[in-house]
Amino acid sequence: MSDNPFMSSDFIARARARLAVPPPGTSPGDHVLNPGQMDMERVMAVAKPAAVLIGLIDRPEGATVLLTERASHLRDHSGQIAFPGGRIDPQDASPLAAALREAEEEVGLARDHVAPLGELDAYYTGSGYRITPIVAQIATPFALRLNAEEVADAFETPLAFLMNEANHQRQSREWKGLERRFYAMPWNNRYIWGATAGILRNLYERLYP
Repeated sequence: MSDNPFMSSDFIARARARLAVPPPGTSPGDHVLNPGQMDMERVMAVAKPAAVLIGLIDRPEGATVLLTERASHLRDHSGQIAFPGGRIDPQDASPLAAALREAEEEVGLARDHVAPLGELDAYYTGSGYRITPIVAQIATPFALRLNAEEVADAFETPLAFLMNEANHQRQSREWKGLERRFYAMPWNNRYIWGATAGILRNLYERLYP
């Protein structure tokens, strides 16, 4: 590994080595910061499968991660920061196939620019999803074509910021009469929080312990 743990070469080496090892026995998700608020046995039994792409981009100043801002008119999670991705459809052969399809549909990222590195532990959300994050490298140069029906913007955030534990804030707000705690990673004018921040936190715990 290189001296800089946030260059893409170091990240790729970490991902290939550590994502090949079976994950710990615990399942990451919204329930980790909210013990007792979710019936995990039931959640795991009925959770809808989804997949997202954690896309790493090699830049001279250090690696970045591709993120999107969801369209403001969407019924669920409008305006939130997210990874490219969505539900796994019956025709998808695997979580990887779903993540590649969704990235192509949402931001126009051609799948031949994506080199998978491994799967991160499935993440369970309070809204009833089981999200499989696909960690991958995005080859440059690449072009994006945003689907305005789903995505308002796409941007890159430095890996060094996202993988710095000092930037992993624990925040809370009231939701359905309960105090819900979550991770947040505000960066510039972007408010990265909820499942997206939780998945990034799990990536940190797997690759940068």
